[in-house]
Parts: sequence; C-alpha cells; structure tokens
Amino acid sequence: MDDLRDIYPAPATLAVEKQLDHLDAHARTFIARAPFLVMATADGQGNCDSSPRGDAPGFVVVLDDRRLLLPDRPGNNRVDSLNNLRSNPKIGLLFFVPGVLETLRVNGRAAFTTDPVTLQAMTANDRLPKSALEVTVEEVFFHCGKALKRSALWDPARHARPGEIPSLGRILASQTRKIGVEEAETRIAHAYEAHLY
Repeated sequence: MDDLRDIYPAPATLAVEKQLDHLDAHARTFIARAPFLVMATADGQGNCDSSPRGDAPGFVVVLDDRRLLLPDRPGNNRVDSLNNLRSNPKIGLLFFVPGVLETLRVNGRAAFTTDPVTLQAMTANDRLPKSALEVTVEEVFFHCGKALKRSALWDPARHARPGEIPSLGRILASQTRKIGVEEAETRIAHAYEAHLY
C-alpha cells in the first residue's frame, strides 16, 4: 500500500465514507431501475471471471437491506461463474442504468439455490430461472461516472456502425473452424428467439 500511495494520493473523505454495509433507499432504487450488471467471481486459486447479466429493470430482487436475489437466465451453459462460487463464494456486482453515468457496486457472498419457491419470485415470460444466487451484501457504494463519461458509453455517436464489428456467427466460424458462418448465424438466431428465457 505504501508503494501505491507513492503514486496515488489518499482517497477523499467522501470516497471512503460513501461505502455502506447495506442496501439503502438509493441503492434499492438504482437496482430496481437497472436492466444490466456485470458479475465478477474468482475460483479458489484466484482465477477471475466476469459475466454480463441482464433482463428487464427489477430482474434483481432485493429481499431486504442485506440480501438480494439474482436469477440465472439461459446462457452458454459454461457455468464459469457458478463453478467459481463453489470454491469461493465472494462476488462483485456492478449495476448499470442506461443514460446514467454513475454505477453501483455491490460486493458480498453468494449462495446457489434451486428452491422453487425462491425461483417463483423471478419468473419471466412464464418461465422460472434455472437457479438463482442469493447474495449477502457486505459492501455497497456508488461509483463516480468518470469512466462512463470518458467512454461516452451512452452517446449514440460513439456506438458501432452496423457491420463495423463482425457478427458473432462470423467470429465463431473463424475462431473454431468447426462451423460455417451460415450455420453459426442460424444457431445464434434460434437461440436468441427460442431460448432467451
């Protein structure tokens, strides 16, 4: 830390004091409005993973000021994050609200559940999630918007133009060399249409 402090000054008082150990009214409002978050986990050896999670605003259910539920919607079935949590329950969540520069950081411990009663609260499109994570909150704080301001993330003028980034089907065909572009595109389109929930 001394070496770091030779480079970075001590944080401002507000940067330290804004950290809470619970979800206050402001955090609850932000979570209720957030349709997207990034979930960070690491396994017992410290190998890290981050994974996007998204759904309609309010998809993360706040149970009380120290617990929230995060549904696991259908994805690629790699279960990297869930496997990490088996050996290391620590989790970090970064919530985004489109158009808002600030983000909300929630750190804590996660427990895996497939309890039908618990999952019922997170039904979407008449489908239960396959599982959910119950997160016990340990740290909560709002993060300033400097990164989003610098990136102009919400500015449509900075968005990629159609075709500027190759399609996922084209990328998978190129990277794996085990599938043609047309078949990859067809599979992805089907997954987006039939397996979103």
